[in-house]
Amino acid sequence: MMAEEGSDLASVLAEYVIAPAPTDARLTRAVQGIDHTGTATEISVVEERPLTIYLNRQEIVTAMTIGDYPEYLALGFLRNQGMLHPGDEITAIDYDEELETVVVRTAVETSYEDKLQKKTRTSGCAVGTVFGDMMEGLEGVVLPQTPVRSSWLYALAHKINRTPSLYLEAGAIHGTVLCQEDRPLVYMEDVGRHNAVDKIAGWIQSTGAEVSDKILYTTGRLTSEMVIKTAMMGIPVLVSRSGFTAWGVEIAQELGLTLIGRMRGQRFICLSGEARLIRDMDPANVPAEAKAHRRKSSER
Repeated sequence: MMAEEGSDLASVLAEYVIAPAPTDARLTRAVQGIDHTGTATEISVVEERPLTIYLNRQEIVTAMTIGDYPEYLALGFLRNQGMLHPGDEITAIDYDEELETVVVRTAVETSYEDKLQKKTRTSGCAVGTVFGDMMEGLEGVVLPQTPVRSSWLYALAHKINRTPSLYLEAGAIHGTVLCQEDRPLVYMEDVGRHNAVDKIAGWIQSTGAEVSDKILYTTGRLTSEMVIKTAMMGIPVLVSRSGFTAWGVEIAQELGLTLIGRMRGQRFICLSGEARLIRDMDPANVPAEAKAHRRKSSER
């Protein structure tokens, strides 16, 4: 039985283009503590590092991140915040590990840099303008009507929940997975759910991957910003183990994005984009969720 499980897991990991790296020593640290019985114990906790993102000469933001895939994070953040557009030519992405900075360089200065400088000079902070700029980026977005089968969703949940990850190893982290039909492709993790999504966006932009047939799976809540970022990437389906916010649902309905949440075991609920969903599998035939994953999920 153990040999069969190991073979099955190996076949799942082989499907990934990028899989989690729970054994990467840079991403976790062993910390000593005392448990509820007064016994000394040691656990793994995720690392948290600052990463300052520049767009050409303009400093944009300092994000707290686990430190992997900084170039994807920077590129995806700028794209998802509407600071970079599809027509902008990226000439270089320079990462300095010692200075903990990433500089994304474009062929010509973007309009956002000048706008950000003006807002910074007048208000001292441009953070409050970011959401509005993201909403502006949704104008004209039309998502493809690619169908999604419930059998794919159940298969993805089963595979993703069993994939070795920092989420299962240490908790206190979010995962986001880019999927195609029933195959998980790119699994990114970070201390912030938006960082994980931005890494996915950066990978998409760097590789030129097709997104019309993709599904985005996340362990995080389905908030307005998560919905907006998914739509801006052109992905028509967003799925989560967690729940919804009312505004996230409202925006998804306006955009026609398929929004599926509370996906655990045999259950899920669709609050937007039901027309894409093909229910081709009896939930009674879905295997029960692994206890280890339920335990770790309850600890988050």
